[in-house]
Amino acid sequence: MRHGRHYSLLGALAWILCLLATVHCSDPQSTTPAAAEAASTSVAPVAPSTPAPEPTSTATAESAVAPSEDASAERPAIVFLGTSLTAGYGLPEDEAYPALIQARLDAAGLDYRVVNAGVSGDTSAGGLRRLDWLLRLPIAVLVVELGANDMLRGQSTEALEQNLAAILERTRAAHPGVRFVVEGMRAAPNLGRDYATAFDAVYPRLAERFAAALVPFVLEDVVARPQLNQADGIHPTAEGHGLIAERVWRTLEPVVRAAAAPEAMPEATR
Repeated sequence: MRHGRHYSLLGALAWILCLLATVHCSDPQSTTPAAAEAASTSVAPVAPSTPAPEPTSTATAESAVAPSEDASAERPAIVFLGTSLTAGYGLPEDEAYPALIQARLDAAGLDYRVVNAGVSGDTSAGGLRRLDWLLRLPIAVLVVELGANDMLRGQSTEALEQNLAAILERTRAAHPGVRFVVEGMRAAPNLGRDYATAFDAVYPRLAERFAAALVPFVLEDVVARPQLNQADGIHPTAEGHGLIAERVWRTLEPVVRAAAAPEAMPEATR
């Protein structure tokens, strides 16, 4: 397991380096990374040289978000369903960006409880498998941060989109008044131009379909600054999580305030 994590980190590091190259070398007006222009244009994604890590056991995550016997009596929940980024890998729990969001909610007098359902190494399929447990909670807002590990494994963008859509559909079926925030990721250019284009398009398409608020690239201004990442060069530092929290909060705050006025809830695009 230790070796597998080491190799997976190398694969993730290659993605970070590709994104760094994209930030510094691409045309800022282009939505397609410049480095991808010279890459393969094969429709099939090129698998990374090393796989992403297997998700850690969900036992800890499940116990952390276990609802009380009377879930309806709890404060409405804002659930962050995601990967090691959401989990706050390498940091104390109170320094991960979901905890920083909780502090902002409290300061704003918004009576919501943040639930951190991040699991390191998780994929969209893993998030879907964990969903039933989370649906026991009184979810007012679901924030989804999944897909980076799918991309690192070279998994199809079609499967990614299907899994994320299923997460949103099942959550809305269980909680009709729920609102969504989709946190976008950006594909590594070395996976090929076609794959990168297809991957990057998944998030805005889902946001439109489900009337979700979109954070276009949640690691914007963090991935390109090594001083904001831990020694592994992959996972953000506490300062990096602070910037992520600011970015997510700008999108999330109006969603939360709107959730308090359900009569104004937009119709989902079916």
